[in-house]
Amino acid sequence: MSAIEPLQQAARAAGAGLARLIAVLGGIGRRLNRSLKPQLRRAGRPLHLIARYMPTGLYPRALVIVIAPVVLLQSVIAYVFMERHWQTVTQRLSSAVSADIAALIDVYESYPQDQDARILSRIAERRLGMDVDIIPDSDLPAPGPRPFFSLLDNALSAELSQQVARPFWLDTVGRSSLIEIRVKLGKDVMRVLTRRNQAYASNSHIFLIWMIGTSLILLTIAVLFLRNQIRPILKLADAAEAFGKGRDADFRPRGAREVRRAGNAFIEMKRRVERSVGERTTMLNGVSHDLRTILTRFKLSLALLERSSEIDAIEKDVDEMSRMLEDYLAFARGDAGEAAVETDIRSLLEELKADAERQGHQTQLTVIGDPLVVVRPDAFRRVLTNLVSNAARYGDRIAIRANHDARYLIVMVDDDGPGIPPEQREEVFRPFFRLDEARNVDSGGTGLGLAIARDIARAHGGDIILADSPLGGLRATVRLPV
Repeated sequence: MSAIEPLQQAARAAGAGLARLIAVLGGIGRRLNRSLKPQLRRAGRPLHLIARYMPTGLYPRALVIVIAPVVLLQSVIAYVFMERHWQTVTQRLSSAVSADIAALIDVYESYPQDQDARILSRIAERRLGMDVDIIPDSDLPAPGPRPFFSLLDNALSAELSQQVARPFWLDTVGRSSLIEIRVKLGKDVMRVLTRRNQAYASNSHIFLIWMIGTSLILLTIAVLFLRNQIRPILKLADAAEAFGKGRDADFRPRGAREVRRAGNAFIEMKRRVERSVGERTTMLNGVSHDLRTILTRFKLSLALLERSSEIDAIEKDVDEMSRMLEDYLAFARGDAGEAAVETDIRSLLEELKADAERQGHQTQLTVIGDPLVVVRPDAFRRVLTNLVSNAARYGDRIAIRANHDARYLIVMVDDDGPGIPPEQREEVFRPFFRLDEARNVDSGGTGLGLAIARDIARAHGGDIILADSPLGGLRATVRLPV
């Protein structure tokens, strides 16, 4: 025991030291976090700004990923080329032209016996490729406009000022292939015409044209290939959107391996959902058949009995059970077996308007846009019938407005009834929920009317929203993507 105790004490001391070290490191980390947090926040702001102005679609983002490096690379190459090659060559050629002009001036001033400068002109033409004339008793013209791209003017003017060191006039704009230079020599003026390619690198634009042309060709090929790669993703998104709206989605996986994998996963998910819905529908059909059989027996048995007040009460209960059974089955089934087809929404709403007017309600109908829309007709009729019947039950005036644009179909049903309190407008969509005050949307029913309506609307990819009506009652808005 005496040999173990020193080891235990050393272990406890090491543990205490380690704990102090961890505490010190934790304190340092907290202080660094507090001190670096503002810098990190400031450093992240440019990234947020860049993300704000970046395109949101996959195709334009992929184009930016492809095009941005090419444009950046070409910009760097063009800058380096213009800075290091083209400008240097132009400066050296301008220096050579200026040196030739300075030599011609020296020859002219050193040999006054050549008064008409014929020998000087012949030497300049044969040896230097220049056309030289002496204009006696003349002055330099007024300075002309400077060209937009003045790199040649700057380089040649700098070399002339340095090597000639006399007043001069320069024109690089008047003639496309020639440069005119005039130098003041006392009372006379020497006029020099030389080719433009002698003063600057004339073939440099060919490099830029080749670079830009090949880049455009490569970018066009990249865009075409990229579009072919994006198209399967768009088709997958369209198929998923159509399936979410309750429409038949004809889709075959294409494209890259990852895209085909996602497409196969979507098809498998679609099959599972359809199989589950089919099994549930089959089970509910069997249950409804059995329950309807029992209710039919009740009705036959009651019909054979003598009429009495008790029999009438039992028949009312049986009728209520039949109606409740239909509501339950409609809510559980959700009309999922019906196919979506093109439906005339105007004729459907006109029928509902006529029904409300026959009940003595003042009804107004407005339809904006194309009246044809792809929905499940019976299911969508059930939604609108529920909303219009609720408005007719609790209001005197009804206003129906349908707006079909490029993205949505919006149907609004307004009434002047008592409305629903804002805090209970989501509660009324719960199955079997009843309002005891103000307005009971399923009065005399099972409390499934709005629940079934919202379930059908969401099966189409949309929703139903309740709000205040301009008529003073309730506004029910059905919003479906198209």
